[in-house]
Amino acid sequence: MKMYSVIGGIQEYSKRLIDRLEENMNNGIHRAKLWQIGGFALNNTATNLYLFFMNFIAYYLVGAVGVGVVVASSIIMSMRIWDGVTDPFIGYLVDKTNTKFGKNRPFMVIGNVILLVFSFLIVHVTHLAPEQGRLVTFIILYMIYIIGYTFQCVVTKSAQTCLTNDPKQRPMFTIFDGIYNTILFAVGPAVVSQSLVPKYRGFTNEFFHEFWIYIAVASAIFTCIAVFSIASKDRTEYFGLGTPQKLGIKDYWEVLSHNRAIQMLVVSASTDKLALTTQSNATVGILVYAIVCGNYAMSGAVSVYTAIPTFLMLAFGVGYIARQLGQKKALLFGTYGALVCCILSILIFYVMDPTTLSLPVKGQDFAGWNMFTICYLALFLLMKGFTGISGNIVIPMTADCADYEVYRSGKYVPGLMGTLFSFVDKIISSLGVTVVGLLCASVGFSKELPTVDTPFSPELKVVAMITMYGLLIFGLICNVIAMKFYPLTKEKMQSIQEEIAAIKAKN
Repeated sequence: MKMYSVIGGIQEYSKRLIDRLEENMNNGIHRAKLWQIGGFALNNTATNLYLFFMNFIAYYLVGAVGVGVVVASSIIMSMRIWDGVTDPFIGYLVDKTNTKFGKNRPFMVIGNVILLVFSFLIVHVTHLAPEQGRLVTFIILYMIYIIGYTFQCVVTKSAQTCLTNDPKQRPMFTIFDGIYNTILFAVGPAVVSQSLVPKYRGFTNEFFHEFWIYIAVASAIFTCIAVFSIASKDRTEYFGLGTPQKLGIKDYWEVLSHNRAIQMLVVSASTDKLALTTQSNATVGILVYAIVCGNYAMSGAVSVYTAIPTFLMLAFGVGYIARQLGQKKALLFGTYGALVCCILSILIFYVMDPTTLSLPVKGQDFAGWNMFTICYLALFLLMKGFTGISGNIVIPMTADCADYEVYRSGKYVPGLMGTLFSFVDKIISSLGVTVVGLLCASVGFSKELPTVDTPFSPELKVVAMITMYGLLIFGLICNVIAMKFYPLTKEKMQSIQEEIAAIKAKN
């Protein structure tokens, strides 16, 4: 047995030596196979499934738990803040972890298990608790759920650095991630609005039970695929300079105060996320489609009709612009395009008749194509395409920021980069639910949220436009400002990888 162990050790050492030699021959560039990038991107989809599920949690709190709209919104915001607070600690754990199962995979598996168990308990147990203890039960369960979410979420960003460091290959993650998100946020709303809500006549306990089954099963399968895909790359030789390092809290402060790239990326991405989180809120869909347009079924139909064109735009934006011109220019391309679409979308809601929105949908009367429908569909798919580029490209850009830190200081801290990004991102985006709740309360909906049966009012239309487009316009403007100071162009990243390779060759 001892001999076998020795032989196994020699084989492992030889394999790593060959990997190192190949890496040096390629100027320090190590690449992943296409299936590995596509498979690992499902890790983000696995967490986005739960994010989509929790977009409806305010309806559970109001309906099953029995709390007011403002209270429900405030609780969800507080939980998002808790989510952000846990990020730095979990990022520190990721940076310090180096097991035989890798740095990233343990957090992916443990995180998804926590998500599965505690999301189940949230929607199956909370309403069964004594009335006076329901709110406390929900908060405790949600706090633990958040830890699992952070475990898995952090790895999506931290593992980018070891998956591939090829500047032309990193944007491929965004293409796959964009495909998956496009499908998720096209199919998901359609299933909810056209199947589950009509089946259970609202957001009932039975609705949440069936909804949870779909989410939990799909997320678990995607996590398993992602773990398998990253397995061969989740090794020390692909971490920074290829050698273990000791990091202390003071090292983190030095990184935070001097890494201009991650500072600007956080500003850009967090303001976008506030807008997109608000836009995807279930109440906003009801405001726009059920109340302003007068047909809630259109919410799912629009997403389905625009899914493929949206993906094609994303593939072009990332596949050509990001790979040929760099990720910074791709983000700006998406930003300017989305900004124009948002302004024009608000305009058509006031110069045309939104109640004429009509699409061929099973079980719905189709009134025929009209100018508002055509204009809205065109602007919606363009907006989703452009925001898909600017929103998704930030994940591989986080890996660029981590490599920049290796180049700048020699410190490999992908966990810090990922969690810093997530910390500010979540703190700001936590305001999304609160913004929706407060805006609804300001026009008379302080005790319950608007539903599909709520009649139209000009005040609700204003709320719909602010939450659907107004906040996004603000976030896009912040993008433009932040990118003025973001230093990592395509050319800069190429020189950084060459410098890192030279340092590794000397070690």
